[in-house]
Amino acid sequence: MNGGQLIARTLQEAGVQHLFTLCGGHIAPIYVEAARAGIRVWDVRHEATAVFAADAVARLSGVPGVAAVTAGPGVTNSGTALKNAQMAQSPMLLLGGATATLLRGRGALQDIDQKALMRAAVKYTARAKRVRDVSPMVLRALQASTSGVPGPVFLEFPVDLLYPEATVREWYGQKNKTASGLREKIMQWYINRHVNRLFAGVNSDANLPNPTGPVAIPEPGAADLDTALRMLMQAQKPVLLLGSGALLAPQQVAAVAQAVAGLGLPVYLSGMARGLLGREHPLQRFHHRKTALREADLIILAGVPADFRLDYGRHLGRGAKKIALNRNRRELRHNLRPELAVCTDPGAFLVALAQLAKALPDVTAWKQTLRARDAEREKEIAQIAAEKVEGINPVALCRSLEQLLPERSVLVADGGDFAATAAYTLHPRKPLGWLDPGVFGTLGVGGGFALGAAACYPDDYIWIIYGDGSVAYSLAEFETFAKNGLKVCGIVGNNGAWEQIARDQIQLLGSDTAVKLPQSDYQMVAQGYGAAGERVHTLEDFEKAVQRAILHMDRGMPYLINAVIGSTAFRKDSISI
Repeated sequence: MNGGQLIARTLQEAGVQHLFTLCGGHIAPIYVEAARAGIRVWDVRHEATAVFAADAVARLSGVPGVAAVTAGPGVTNSGTALKNAQMAQSPMLLLGGATATLLRGRGALQDIDQKALMRAAVKYTARAKRVRDVSPMVLRALQASTSGVPGPVFLEFPVDLLYPEATVREWYGQKNKTASGLREKIMQWYINRHVNRLFAGVNSDANLPNPTGPVAIPEPGAADLDTALRMLMQAQKPVLLLGSGALLAPQQVAAVAQAVAGLGLPVYLSGMARGLLGREHPLQRFHHRKTALREADLIILAGVPADFRLDYGRHLGRGAKKIALNRNRRELRHNLRPELAVCTDPGAFLVALAQLAKALPDVTAWKQTLRARDAEREKEIAQIAAEKVEGINPVALCRSLEQLLPERSVLVADGGDFAATAAYTLHPRKPLGWLDPGVFGTLGVGGGFALGAAACYPDDYIWIIYGDGSVAYSLAEFETFAKNGLKVCGIVGNNGAWEQIARDQIQLLGSDTAVKLPQSDYQMVAQGYGAAGERVHTLEDFEKAVQRAILHMDRGMPYLINAVIGSTAFRKDSISI
């Protein structure tokens, strides 16, 4: 067996169902053999898309997402997406091609120190040296990606480990060749010896994939659970903050949702946790989070670090007791001094806590106060949505989309001002029905995340919320969506600017340098790639376009709605530094 076959076999036996790639001679055996092994191979138009898609699969399934990219530029093009996965704690495996073992360091095509480049963005990295090392190395990497704090891993495979032995010998000039001189004989002996070592023991039982060891995830402890329960029993104004870090094990999402409902605490959901309780739930609060946190007497941070999103902990009331739950030990006390800090899976901890909490104090009055504030804020948002602007009011557009989305919908927010408006006004229909870049704030995730979501949920409608800045990063992937008949619709908020940056830059620096964009016909680009689409200028036309998009997606044709929007003060002072 060659390395390509071993990689494919190992992935297949580990439960991997999808491989995302952009073709390259250095990695061709990986995706060819993966397809032969029954793994669905998705070929894309940019390496970052492959990594973003693998990231999405990991978030939605809990099985490490896998991407394969060619050597050199293929690997470097993956860098931002790989770092985004690390920041989002997504378990994924990046397979990188590399120059042949005998040519490394000699100026071969695309030969660079890839491990050094990737080291800062991954949990584990390794380079295969012999074919017999391939399967064990892949298994170790998969286990590392899911253990403790999940994250990406990177493996490098020299091209001469991936192809059949006969092909490799031919490359090295060893097939049917007779050496004529002493120098040539010595060289032939050396190369032959090297190839023999590369393929030694390839067919032995030791090369068969072995089960990985147990995934190391800290379990909730009885003492910590008892302490948390006592703190809950004393609280009159508790607040639960639940973020992506509480849903790192997608297989327990239903149990986490049940636990949150059972605890009965007012809850603010963020990141991948959006939609955990469905579209509307009496416990979920959406607005005035800062005020609630300053008034609360108990704050539970479940998978939520005290970073810039909580103003480095300053949003949390000084008088409130705090419980921090996180797999990442560093984030437990980062900008925070909690009374109880537990290094554990936050979702598992909440499930165990709900089983113990049978009769918590009645906090109905507190929940009614928060609910009333939400209602007042919704009135304010409705007033903003009613404002007349040049183009479609973006808040009105999002509120309209909220009413039009089918129940089987997954939302992908691709960064920027328009996507942030959508995050504030759209309610995911189901758990794991929302994907966004996460803490890194990366632009360009849309195409890859949508592809990963479509791979996991082939019957759902996938909606990408684009700004006119972010759409250009992955617009070419509409070709990928079209050729695979995916139910994907991109909605572009086209205001002719990098709005989030422009708003502050023009005010503070008095210049619009580099922040203006032409209001381009992005739908025509999508059409050129085999999709359908249209440009709309009114809210009524947008609503009709959404209905047409659904009809097209039902026929296997992706759609792009290029909505010309105006500006409001809804997102003023929203930039984080």
